[in-house]
Amino acid sequence: MLYYAAPMEGITTYIYRRAHARLYGGIDKYFTPFIADRKMTVRERRDILPENNAGVPLVPQILTNKAADFLCIAERIASYGYDTVNLNLGCPSGTVAAKKRGAGFLSDPDALDAFLYEIYARCPLKISIKTRLGVADLKEWERLLTIYAKYPVEELIVHTRLLQEFYTGRTHPQAYAQAVTALEDTEIPLCYNGDITSVESRPDTAYGTSRVMIGRGLLRNPALANELRSAQGSPFADRKDVSLSGADSMSPDPFKTLRAFHDELLDGYRQIMSGDLPVLFKMKDLWTYMICCFTDADTGTRDTDAVLKHLKKIRKADRLSEYTIAIDHLFREYQSP
Repeated sequence: MLYYAAPMEGITTYIYRRAHARLYGGIDKYFTPFIADRKMTVRERRDILPENNAGVPLVPQILTNKAADFLCIAERIASYGYDTVNLNLGCPSGTVAAKKRGAGFLSDPDALDAFLYEIYARCPLKISIKTRLGVADLKEWERLLTIYAKYPVEELIVHTRLLQEFYTGRTHPQAYAQAVTALEDTEIPLCYNGDITSVESRPDTAYGTSRVMIGRGLLRNPALANELRSAQGSPFADRKDVSLSGADSMSPDPFKTLRAFHDELLDGYRQIMSGDLPVLFKMKDLWTYMICCFTDADTGTRDTDAVLKHLKKIRKADRLSEYTIAIDHLFREYQSP
């Protein structure tokens, strides 16, 4: 089984990816937050620089509905030495979808087909796709599959929800099984995505998947890929070409590893950002997810109210000195001596 880390805008930056790969490992591919500007901003360029992603198996992601823009961005990405890009057809954000980008592009299958024809004909890189099942009706999925089957898709990552379902409600794993059947005569590899938050929630092997992408589940539990590998019975044995040295550095105490991870992120953002507030914004955003390491019944504490009091102090901090004190109190209470 291969395990991929999904992108999250503003969170899974190169600083996050680099620290995660070093301290946790277990991920076969990391995907960048989407690049939408054909000129590429300074932030976008910095995020994909090879020197900022040393040891991180990385696939840059593009979000656009204009073939000319896609090809322009892809050429810039190729200049950094990458051989694959990912097309974002999965983002359900209202502002993105309203412009018929991301999952919003799925509302116009004819335009999507024409777009794919042009980029696959002219792009110098291999192109993988991350898609949703459609906009509002599962019946849309069959049409989309007939379109994808026409092209040499490097990999089709299927988020098993419709655009209008955002990230809530039940997923539709049967639609993934439908894709396996529909694309069995092609050479398109499939990857399962959607609500993989624990070992128990991993997709049933009956759906025919050998690749999974983890999003919010990995943000909530950075060790999740390792736990999934262990449950599979052969931890870290899938990819010999990917460095898994991070697994060797993991402490028996998960909170000590988490603290090392946190401190590396904090130090990284302090080095590239000026002033307390931008750094605090980054770290507080991350704690929306990472606090689950302390409230999960299996890996943390059942005293959720006590943990949330710590989170409140973290969120109230408006200086790094106050933030650091709040973090010290949190880890001191739950970390083994």
